Amino acid sequence: SPYYNESHHRFRKAMRDFIDREIVPTAADDDENGIDPSPELHKKMGEAGILCAAIGKAAAFSGIPLPGGVAYEEFDYFHDLIGAEEMKRPGTYGLSDGIIGGFSIGLPPVINFGSEDLRQRIALPCLKGEKRICLAISEPYAGSDVSSIKTEAVLSPDGSHYVVNGVKKWITSGRYSDYFTTLVNTEKGFALLLIERQDDQVSTKAIKTSYSSTAGTAYVEFNDAIVPVQNVVGEVGKGFHYTMSNFNHERWGMAVAGNAMSRKMVEEAFKWAAGREIFRKRLIDQPVIRFKLGQMVAEVESVHSMIEDVTYQMNNSPKESKDLIGPIAILKYKQTRAAELVADNICQIFGGRALTRTGMGKFVEKFHRSHKMQSILGGSEEIMADLAIREAVKGMGRNPARL
Repeated sequence: SPYYNESHHRFRKAMRDFIDREIVPTAADDDENGIDPSPELHKKMGEAGILCAAIGKAAAFSGIPLPGGVAYEEFDYFHDLIGAEEMKRPGTYGLSDGIIGGFSIGLPPVINFGSEDLRQRIALPCLKGEKRICLAISEPYAGSDVSSIKTEAVLSPDGSHYVVNGVKKWITSGRYSDYFTTLVNTEKGFALLLIERQDDQVSTKAIKTSYSSTAGTAYVEFNDAIVPVQNVVGEVGKGFHYTMSNFNHERWGMAVAGNAMSRKMVEEAFKWAAGREIFRKRLIDQPVIRFKLGQMVAEVESVHSMIEDVTYQMNNSPKESKDLIGPIAILKYKQTRAAELVADNICQIFGGRALTRTGMGKFVEKFHRSHKMQSILGGSEEIMADLAIREAVKGMGRNPARL
């Protein structure tokens, strides 16, 4: 591949060694039984540079070495891609989201747009694994329609702090986060606030979803939460812009991670089909099974090619470029559509075991139960497809069509 060099291979090996040693041994049981990622694991990830790797070059100020001895100046989006793939190798959607999902979308706005004070006071402890952070955008009244949020922040008469009231819903890692990067309404427009957990002002409740509770999915309530003006991320009035710019990387990361899960299902399907016998033949010797495997492989590999193409463009585009909004949106749409076929085919290949939460089919059952999360979170399929076409139409201008 023209995309990967020796540093990428070193990085993957270091990531895989850590995950196989610290996460895989208990991952399936933890995910199934809803055991939260431990603070000790989070600290180990900080020390190993895995949390910094989830942020990339912007984490260089921490001074924490990256996995595999990769230098920050050589770290690129293909290293980022590898990190996202490796975190999904255990086959546990909920656990991996709880470990790093909320962190990887909640911290970048603080580092990219926040003050030096926020970087040192908030971001650094998060990168070290001493504190946990999440992104709080969605509400009961506003999912993909971000501009409809109702959480309100009112500036105090002396201008020293904001008083925040409102609720957020489906917040990944929210149940055990210390910090909430939160989109709010102010009299001057949208703002991103870094809200610290306060027992009497910020409360979280677990939300039970189709995947594991280890993800820490939460309903978050702000009741007269006091937020000092020093905790404003960037400028008041630009919160919506910061949120939208964060979405590109989030959606790309979701597509990478989602396709890694689909690839694991292909692996599980091949292993099962090669060993299972029915009607005196191995499953893989049945033409209909080979057809289903071929469909799965075609979808996964085509999505991976799209991912690598978009990743290359990310490496070679200005950081604030809007040219990738459409390609990333259609990538996320394509990935979740591919996952739908993979989930359907692997269930038919595994039969009754695909419905069983233990034994040989446990990862298949979990995937079938969880894969739809990807098609809704971060922007639903319909919104993604529409956004991609709207971006394409913008590039057409007003030139009349010609036959």
